Amino acid sequence: VMSQLPYFCRGEVVKGFGRGSKELGIPTANFSEQVVESFPSDISTGIYYGWACVGNGDVHKMVLSVGWNPFYKNIKKSVETHIIHTFKDDFYGEILSVVIIGYIRSQKNFSSLEALISAIQDDIEEAKRQLDLPEHLKLKEDKFFHLPEGKPVNH
Repeated sequence: VMSQLPYFCRGEVVKGFGRGSKELGIPTANFSEQVVESFPSDISTGIYYGWACVGNGDVHKMVLSVGWNPFYKNIKKSVETHIIHTFKDDFYGEILSVVIIGYIRSQKNFSSLEALISAIQDDIEEAKRQLDLPEHLKLKEDKFFHLPEGKPVNH
């Protein structure tokens, strides 16, 4: 699936396709192409779970999708993070820090939007269960999530 889990990654949130929140009711944060291209080449497409943090905010559970989004027939690989938390505002331009811990399932095509939404809801429930395990909870406290105060993050 991916040899080097947990995988630590940080980058700027960019505007995606604008579909997650509008069509699916499940907002996702997209990493810039540079961040996606820096991912290990052996990372399998599919759905992962882990922890995420926006800027110096709180650390939340997340599910993350890596892939070509077969449902939308994308040409480019994308990495999209759905943070299991309700944010008041969007956070384009903020730094998103994630730790990818484990793999849930491969990407598959769905016959309908409803089927896709249902699968994502299942992924979220699975992520919540996994992340409550003590060995996963401890990564929530990782110092990786504390950006150095006052220093701009290099892009």
